Amino acid sequence: MEIQAFLGSRSLGEGRLAMRLEKLARIGLHGQKWQAVLCPLTVATRPGPVKFCRFSPDGHLFASASCDYTVRLWDVARAKCLRVLKGHQRSVETVSFSPDSRQLASGGWDKRVMLWEVQSGQMLRLLVGHRDSVQSSDFSPTVNCLATGSWDSTIRIWDLRTGTPAVSHQALEGHSGNISCLCYSASGLLASGSWDKTIHIWKPTTSSLLIQLKGHVTWVKSIAFSPDELWLASAGYSRMVKVWDCNTGKCLETLKGVLDVAHTCAFTPDGKILVSGAADQTRCQISRAK
Repeated sequence: MEIQAFLGSRSLGEGRLAMRLEKLARIGLHGQKWQAVLCPLTVATRPGPVKFCRFSPDGHLFASASCDYTVRLWDVARAKCLRVLKGHQRSVETVSFSPDSRQLASGGWDKRVMLWEVQSGQMLRLLVGHRDSVQSSDFSPTVNCLATGSWDSTIRIWDLRTGTPAVSHQALEGHSGNISCLCYSASGLLASGSWDKTIHIWKPTTSSLLIQLKGHVTWVKSIAFSPDELWLASAGYSRMVKVWDCNTGKCLETLKGVLDVAHTCAFTPDGKILVSGAADQTRCQISRAK
């Protein structure tokens, strides 16, 4: 991996919470050096802290989850709040868009998962089954299933093809801590990261644990499959990002030394670039596959 770093910035408005989304507008290779241009988008939000944000797959919207018990849908181009989704009884910790951008799932400390219609803002389904706070979520690539992770140390796969209310048709058990992050691959494999410092890769259709990845010294904060599913990147709550071989479970690279606490990681669509973000609010690490 070849690593370059660039500086950005983040700030909070005085007297109010501001949420800044930094969109990577252009990345190019010039003389073996990466150049990046950041386009900042700042929107004023409600009094409660923003816990989580996610863009819709079509790039037109993003959703924000907050301690004020609500989810807000925003228009990216205009930085305008389109609607406020109310129904949770405690802090909302996770939001996920369906692959077609038509549905949104949210979960939080009320132990409930809510499925919303994006266009109307109407709640479609209430999914109840977790015994503790819901902390992570992701839709399957077929839109038929939703995976949710919880402080009860389980992953639940909700079958969205059934009638209302949908029921959990399986639970994946094996972690011994909070399920802090979930990520489906393009073919339908599911990766889960936990406070137990491990990552599991599952085949949800058979409820099979395919491989367990060990090596993080702190809890796992973020995970991402490469588009070809050969690699899995993981950011722990530490100064390192790891890249794993999904077939063997071997750690191929440990990226460290540039970042403060790593909060997130993501591959570009072509799989050639891995981007990770740090907690010091000024650095973004770009890694290129050799």
